[in-house]
Amino acid sequence: MADITRRFGWRHLRSAPTAHIRHHKRGKLSHDGTGLSFWYRSLTAALSEIPVDDRELAMAFHARTADFQDVTVQATVTYRISDPAGAAARLDFSVDPDTGAWRSAPLEQIGTLLTETAQQHTLDVLARTPLAVALVDGVVAVRERVAAGLAAEPRLPDTGIDVVAVRVVAIRPEAEVERALRTPAREQIQQEADRATYERRAVAVERERTIAENELASQIELARREEQLVDQRGINARREAEEKAAADGVRTEAEASRKVRLTRAEAEAARDIGAARAEAQAAWLRVHADVDPGTLHALAATRLAENLPRIDSLTLSPDLLTGLLAKLGRPETGTRP
Repeated sequence: MADITRRFGWRHLRSAPTAHIRHHKRGKLSHDGTGLSFWYRSLTAALSEIPVDDRELAMAFHARTADFQDVTVQATVTYRISDPAGAAARLDFSVDPDTGAWRSAPLEQIGTLLTETAQQHTLDVLARTPLAVALVDGVVAVRERVAAGLAAEPRLPDTGIDVVAVRVVAIRPEAEVERALRTPAREQIQQEADRATYERRAVAVERERTIAENELASQIELARREEQLVDQRGINARREAEEKAAADGVRTEAEASRKVRLTRAEAEAARDIGAARAEAQAAWLRVHADVDPGTLHALAATRLAENLPRIDSLTLSPDLLTGLLAKLGRPETGTRP
């Protein structure tokens, strides 16, 4: 909407760059263009404001397919007014010279024209298309048909309207029909999920069986190795016992041989010692056999004295000495104190 200000009975209009302004004064065109700014008197001015920017028109309408199913079509049409003069001549774009507001609703008229035209071509396409095909390929078919129909519509060029683009957002059936259509796919998905679950369970069972077999094989192999270990331990124990017995026998024989040799050596030593003692005794006896009795008595007394306890002093009486000498076979020599 144009910006209009008041000054001393005059009006000043300032339009946007995307708005085409047409100013008629006393039936003559005074200003014509986009983004204009000028002064005018409201009593003698006739103003029209035509938007020349791209405009989006969203539309939604119902249609029926070849199998009598109701669907909702959502689409968007982008258009622009390329001929402002033609549009102003065919539609009422006049604005109030005091406020700048449109006196009517020209954009609604354009929207109605585009919507009805698009709906007509959409109905024509979907009426010959089954619901399943419409849901799969209907978006492309409707878009192409609506774009071709709007391009061939004679009223649009006469009104100065160019269709820039046509977009079909969705074609949707009723909620119950949509749920019914989803059911087979959901069932199939559920079946695939169940099959995947069963396969996963089967794989898990197979893996568990493989694991159990491996564990059993491991236990069997462990038992076999334990048996081998027991056998080997028995063999080692028997061999150790045999080796120990052989070693004990060798050690016993060696000890016996050593003891025999030692006993023989001791016996030979005893014999030698006895022989030596016998020879010494015989020699001793031979020596004493040639000695006179008195000497032997003296030697006996000496030996006896060696075995007696220590005597610090000894007192002999004359009588005792005389008797002793008499026993030794010596004459009395007198008495010594």
